[in-house]
Amino acid sequence: MAIKVSTLRIWVQHLSFAVLMYGGRLGLNLGPALPCFACPYVAGCGGYCYLMGLQGYIGFGMSAAAVGSSLMLNALGWLALFVLMVSVFGKAWCGWVCPFGLLQDWLTALREKSGARARLLPVKTKKRLASIKYLLLSYLVLVPPLVSAGILPPDFSLPFCSICPGKSILPLFTLETRYLGLDLNNNVTYGFSMALLLITGLMLVGMFFKKRFFCVFCPLLALIHLIKPLTLLRLVKEPSGCTGCGNCRRVCPMDNEAVYRERINADVQTEECLDCLKCAEACPSDRVLGLNFLGHRLFTSSRDYASGIKDKK
Repeated sequence: MAIKVSTLRIWVQHLSFAVLMYGGRLGLNLGPALPCFACPYVAGCGGYCYLMGLQGYIGFGMSAAAVGSSLMLNALGWLALFVLMVSVFGKAWCGWVCPFGLLQDWLTALREKSGARARLLPVKTKKRLASIKYLLLSYLVLVPPLVSAGILPPDFSLPFCSICPGKSILPLFTLETRYLGLDLNNNVTYGFSMALLLITGLMLVGMFFKKRFFCVFCPLLALIHLIKPLTLLRLVKEPSGCTGCGNCRRVCPMDNEAVYRERINADVQTEECLDCLKCAEACPSDRVLGLNFLGHRLFTSSRDYASGIKDKK
């Protein structure tokens, strides 16, 4: 019998976690342009999140010395690679590869085993919170030039990394705890470290009670979504075949309503979608939901497949 997509995704997630967290210890270096939350503060990581490089390149790019320099050309090269990787794999980076995403899935599994009840965000609240990811993206883009111009001190050079929960949590898997302490070097670093501890605590609680809670605020997901017009990998729907059973809405880790409610358009690759394909697996209608790449269907929903998933539960 063919392997289930959900099982394959779990294997890919764990393999990606091992490679991105520990690959550098074996000499692997995938560079600083990855469209997922792999953290450079993890000693021996195999590659890391593009947001760190983006902050540095933006700050440097505002200086006159950057014009025509090799570093500027290097920055453009990493940007091109980031756009290429997003264009090919889209949100699959979030649902299949992201180490921080897997961490959230582990916390969800822990909650389910503990018997604690999940919490759902009201639709209006979720829409308000979703805008925060774009505010964070704007923050990390607009602050570094102020450092380059001398308006802000150098401690603001990596404004998002300074408060990112990935910085404090992921290094724990290499037994590194320094980022859980207060940085008393100056008032700026002290403020950032206080904010980091507060945000980390809030995110851990949120991720325990709500599936993929951090993804609601993730500025990298916002950046990936801005490149959506170039994305070749898309979740698609045949609205005419939808029975309105609601399975897609019930199984979605992001509580995405759009796939369920869409009755006209085939493209249901929304801002919230992570391409985890749980909705397509749970859909009991033949060829209604699926994943397309350049117009070719890679996976599609079917009555037999959904029945097999249900029978195993």
